[in-house]
Amino acid sequence: MLHVTPGGSHGGKRTSVRGRCASVAVEMDPAWASGLTAAVLGGGALLFLVKRRSEQQRARDKVQAARRRRDASLRRAEEAVRRFQETVTASAEVLSLSPAELAAQCRDGALSPRRVLHVYMEKALEVQEKLNCCTDFLMESQQQLAQLEGQRDGLLYGVPVSIKDSLGYTGHDSSCGVICKLEDPAAEDSVVVKVLKRQGAIPFMKTNIPQGLLNYDCSNPIYGLTLNPQNPQKTPGGSSGGEGALIGGGGSILGLGTDIGGSIRIPASFCGICGFKPTSNRISMRGLSSCCPGQKSVGTSIGPMARDVDSLALCMKALLCENMFVLDPTVPPIPFNEQVYLSTKRLRIGYYENDGMQQPSPSMSRALRDTKDLLERAGHTLLPFTVPRLTYAIYELFCKGVLADEGATLLNSMKGGPIDPCLKGQTVPYGLPWLVKKVLSVLLKPIVSPPSQKVTNTDVVSEWRRLELDVMLCPMLGPAYNHTYAGKLTCALPNTTIYNLLNFPAGAVPVSTVTAEDEANLNHYKGNFQDYWDKVFVKAVRGAEGLPVAVQCVALPWQDELCLRFMREVEQLVREKNQI
Repeated sequence: MLHVTPGGSHGGKRTSVRGRCASVAVEMDPAWASGLTAAVLGGGALLFLVKRRSEQQRARDKVQAARRRRDASLRRAEEAVRRFQETVTASAEVLSLSPAELAAQCRDGALSPRRVLHVYMEKALEVQEKLNCCTDFLMESQQQLAQLEGQRDGLLYGVPVSIKDSLGYTGHDSSCGVICKLEDPAAEDSVVVKVLKRQGAIPFMKTNIPQGLLNYDCSNPIYGLTLNPQNPQKTPGGSSGGEGALIGGGGSILGLGTDIGGSIRIPASFCGICGFKPTSNRISMRGLSSCCPGQKSVGTSIGPMARDVDSLALCMKALLCENMFVLDPTVPPIPFNEQVYLSTKRLRIGYYENDGMQQPSPSMSRALRDTKDLLERAGHTLLPFTVPRLTYAIYELFCKGVLADEGATLLNSMKGGPIDPCLKGQTVPYGLPWLVKKVLSVLLKPIVSPPSQKVTNTDVVSEWRRLELDVMLCPMLGPAYNHTYAGKLTCALPNTTIYNLLNFPAGAVPVSTVTAEDEANLNHYKGNFQDYWDKVFVKAVRGAEGLPVAVQCVALPWQDELCLRFMREVEQLVREKNQI
């Protein structure tokens, strides 16, 4: 029981409120106190469970609402296509044209932008049904058609363009695959979307991404798993995987992705298309959503993805215009240098087959050697190159820069919902207690500790200058992985991440396909370290016969046009070889 003894007056004086409160004596029965404590704790636990269940229900409701919005946009797109009847022959004709050809025929009246848009909407719906690559259909594209006449002089007049989910479009979420970004539509278009519209392009679809973006698979708890257009048992790559799948499946002719560690180049490689990562900040990033805002150690790039290199160059030329430089004054006002892109002078090309960290797959090694031979026969000079102190660059600069907070910001963005199976292998270490991480770092340091030398942009440029190189030929990650392996193999990324760290422009060009002999040679693959991850890599790439294999082309910072010119050279030589 609770007993209260009121304090009396002192010397006949009335006690103050403070004095009266201070003089109250409280006595509590021990049994009663134990019961009260248990009740309070039990009530607190119940409130916690109720709150947690309520949060989980809100998360489920937001996911279901997002799926309903997507399904509704798909139904509206289907209805729009039904209202606009076209023959199969006409559709096939439109789908066979390049962006430059589409724009030219729309400009001279041979095709109408309305017809082109509806043909691609129909094809995109077909690809979406097979591959699940869409997060939202942009039905505002129908209204844009009515305003398009004023952009007839645009380089992309009448060309439908798909955009990665994380690029802002007025009135639509940029979810990044996480629940906390749902129901938060963009207040205005991102700069690149504004410039695309000014150039006459018609953004018509947003495409799928992995949860949180920092992964090279393509699945999230909101929109689900995206499949590879070449083989549904394989991933399209990521994080611009929805773009890779849609373009590779024929549902888009041109798209925009983003790249912080290979997120344009890997889907391009896995899906058999071309992808280009420009120098960071060559293209404006205003209006781009992220789950790790404020990270400055490694620059993100927005870049084009398409079926051929000329389409990448056309997109870059369209974006690098006065309109973008006015909308974002932080972007250097450097127009596209067409003279460099169209140059035919012989090149001095550095190359390496194995960077010393991730041994390429047998198909990748063969494809790189074949490409080297083609370039040499065409009169170019090929010189062996070694990236200085790559291990230090990846572990000490890239990983510690991107995850300077030990992944806390990324994990925080995923609260309120499940972790996608594709990410579990990657994110489990981020969530370990600090003490466990410390113990593991001490135990693993003798095994995986990188050398203590430092690498800088200057080291690589010095070696580049010593050899008097124009460009570099490197391996690309590939062929496409089986599903869920990307999160287990972040160690396989040095070939792409190094060029984000150094801020060199880089692109992926398909040059071959996996042969039966390549597949058989996996039985003899050992890897550079012959460790657990080398064995996992073999499991990831197995079953790839017939899938595309790409190489990577690289140039120095701000030499984007030269990098594209090199990509075009590789593409043309491969095309000529295949025509023989």
